[in-house]
Amino acid sequence: MRIFVALMGLALLAACGGIRDDLANVPDPVGAFRLGHNIAVVNEPVQGPFSRTVEDAEWQAAMVTAVEYRLGEARFFGDKYYHVGVAVEAYVLAFPGIPMVYSPKSVLIFSVNFFEDSTQIKLNDEPIQITVFEPCCTIPLIGSGFMRDKAEQMEGLSFNAARAIERSMRENADWFGGTPELLEADDTIIQGNVLEDNPELVAPQQEPPAELTASTNPLGTIGLP
Repeated sequence: MRIFVALMGLALLAACGGIRDDLANVPDPVGAFRLGHNIAVVNEPVQGPFSRTVEDAEWQAAMVTAVEYRLGEARFFGDKYYHVGVAVEAYVLAFPGIPMVYSPKSVLIFSVNFFEDSTQIKLNDEPIQITVFEPCCTIPLIGSGFMRDKAEQMEGLSFNAARAIERSMRENADWFGGTPELLEADDTIIQGNVLEDNPELVAPQQEPPAELTASTNPLGTIGLP
């Protein structure tokens, strides 16, 4: 059992190592896009079950940083400014479960809007709601909380959220004067709110062991560090 857990841990660390890898490359432009205002609104988002607790200011800082890294002027330098507004709506930061028994996943649920600077026109009719999982956490039987602390989980989620935002931009590139792209599906990015639409994707269908339920209440309002 110990050998198995050690091997799974090494696999998890290897998978998590590439969160920022693609940021080293200058991407193809998305029309005339250049990042103007980078806004993240966090107002007491829903904390999902069996989750560590995150202060609103922590999520705000994490999202602004991730969007700047991915969409800022170091990577996109078109000739028109566009504003990106993100609202963090819900999250789960999984704490250590028990591998092969109960390993909840970490998710971030947010919505994003795009605005053209010169006209102040909102480009999307309705907010685009997205759920992202940590890129590392498609590995079965072991949750990210087993190997990663809160800051590392937040970084993985926020950077994947920024990647999801870029994907939305590319799929709707005509908003920015470009040509829309057809992108392959990504298992770590789902449209909508997975906690409402398909909560079993976050937590296993099994009942959590008693030692976990003793650490947090069923609604997840008391998290672990």
